[in-house]
Amino acid sequence: MTDTDLDPDPGQGRGRRPAGGFAPLVAELLVEDLAASLGFWSGPLGFTVAYDRPAERFAYLERPEGGQIMLHQRCGVWETGALARPFGRGVMFQIAVAGLEPIIGRLEQAGWPLHAGPREAWRRIGDREGGRREIAVLDPDGYLLMLAEDLGSRPLRQTP
Repeated sequence: MTDTDLDPDPGQGRGRRPAGGFAPLVAELLVEDLAASLGFWSGPLGFTVAYDRPAERFAYLERPEGGQIMLHQRCGVWETGALARPFGRGVMFQIAVAGLEPIIGRLEQAGWPLHAGPREAWRRIGDREGGRREIAVLDPDGYLLMLAEDLGSRPLRQTP
């Protein structure tokens, strides 16, 4: 993809490369209503639109920490089978964030319920434990999202 690919006609959308470049793996979520999904992802979750193609009902989103996601309103082309709510059955997307409190506050202000959390979790990573403060929330189409704030690492706890 070249920079000219991301410089659409002003009536066709906005465009720029994601701030940190394109991530090596980015999920594209099929959504029922792109406007509703954009309101959620760019509102409470704090993503911004890197580029979009309104005529195709598509948007490429990013967070300051580098998380990226694509949203595409359903059009039948990419569906490999029947799609029923919640769309995200069997998958959870983990999103690293610098801080959970602003997100929790925006979700509460929007009246958007948490699916789980907040909670602190410490998990073994090699010879140490990595800690995170986490919440889980469902997006408008039922995709399960785990937002996590890094708490650092510590030595493994010794059990008797």
